[in-house]
Amino acid sequence: MSKVDVLLGLQWGDEGKGKVVDVLTPQYDVIARFQGGPNAGHTLEFNGIKHVLHIIPSGIFHESKINVIGNGVLIEPRIFAQEVQALKEKGIDATKNLYISKKAHLILPTHRMLDAANEKAKGNAKIGSTLKGIGPAYTDKIARTGIRVGDITEFDFKEHYELLKVQHLQTAHTLKFDVESFKIDNMSVEEYEKEWMASLEVLKQFKFVNSEYFINKCLDEGKKVLAEGAQGSMLDIDFGSYPFVTSSSTITAGVCSGLGVAPSRIGRVMGITKAYCTRVGAGPFPTELFDETGERLCQLGHEYGATTGRSRRCGWIDIPALKYACMLNGVTDLFVTKPDVMNDFEEIKMCTHYEICGKQTDELPYEFNAVEIKPVYETYPGWRQELNGAKSYTELPARLLEYLYAIEKITGVNIMAVSISPDRKDVLFKQ
Repeated sequence: MSKVDVLLGLQWGDEGKGKVVDVLTPQYDVIARFQGGPNAGHTLEFNGIKHVLHIIPSGIFHESKINVIGNGVLIEPRIFAQEVQALKEKGIDATKNLYISKKAHLILPTHRMLDAANEKAKGNAKIGSTLKGIGPAYTDKIARTGIRVGDITEFDFKEHYELLKVQHLQTAHTLKFDVESFKIDNMSVEEYEKEWMASLEVLKQFKFVNSEYFINKCLDEGKKVLAEGAQGSMLDIDFGSYPFVTSSSTITAGVCSGLGVAPSRIGRVMGITKAYCTRVGAGPFPTELFDETGERLCQLGHEYGATTGRSRRCGWIDIPALKYACMLNGVTDLFVTKPDVMNDFEEIKMCTHYEICGKQTDELPYEFNAVEIKPVYETYPGWRQELNGAKSYTELPARLLEYLYAIEKITGVNIMAVSISPDRKDVLFKQ
């Protein structure tokens, strides 16, 4: 019986999931997104061209593969239509191999307005939302008032839409938000709404399915399915650095609820980690560097959000957080990305423990946001050479292999492969 393999991020997002999914896609028949929405920015690079996907699974560049947007994903129709058009301009017709769950929820224009209103109301306590409407849309989902993809073909869709819109406007006024002057992509809510409605016609060109039946049928037929995660484990709504988290389950458990598969049908769990750490937006980041080294990581790693364009905060690798993520997800294999960013560093540090109130621990505290966490580091010599000459894992510099072995030893998880450049061809698998 086939099982769903899972690929997800083990840090605060931006680990390189899109590229790795693209590299692994030839081994699978179906690639399925199970959570998140346009707050994701999965970057792939091949043939010298950079591609950024927000909602559509990263297997879309392989015409023979089926791609599925699962019920746990949020779809913003205008952003989705723009993504479809961008693919079309590159010669890719997504309607041929992309299926969409009828149960996936829609992000309305007023969800995006509420996102901005909520952030403004928080003042200095804001979480650094991408302002794509994710939180308010998931809120409506849980409140059982949301609109799903399957609803857009129903006769009472417009009535449902207008009722929800009125609720959102009332909430915004309660928050004393200036609705009249608010802009979405430099358009008023009314102007944006017209384009949003037109984009529903693009959405209707795709195959709507009951994705839980669809995925399980694929498994019963022996097809190989890869579940593609968005964001990162440390942004999980339950187990991340709450409240500075996303609004969905970003860990392996989210695959079951986001695609409709039983826990017994989960196979390998492949977790991705950068060779260092980054984070976008507010929230705790124990190993963050505020010095020249942090700035070098940002510049050399081109650490700017694919969705927001914001600079990412950078720091050394955080092993307690990585071990925590491996535990939560049941990680069977690690992918390590971007060690090439540190090619010129004389020394590289690895946080192996935290010091909290004078005591060492390798566990993340409940008061992650409130207590002072001092990272305890081990220092490794840098490899001080380019990696682009390596054609196999064993050809990597000895000092890099030492660093990678240390990650394996401390986490207890085998490294499956290392990515040494943004291009899909530069992924070295360990034999």
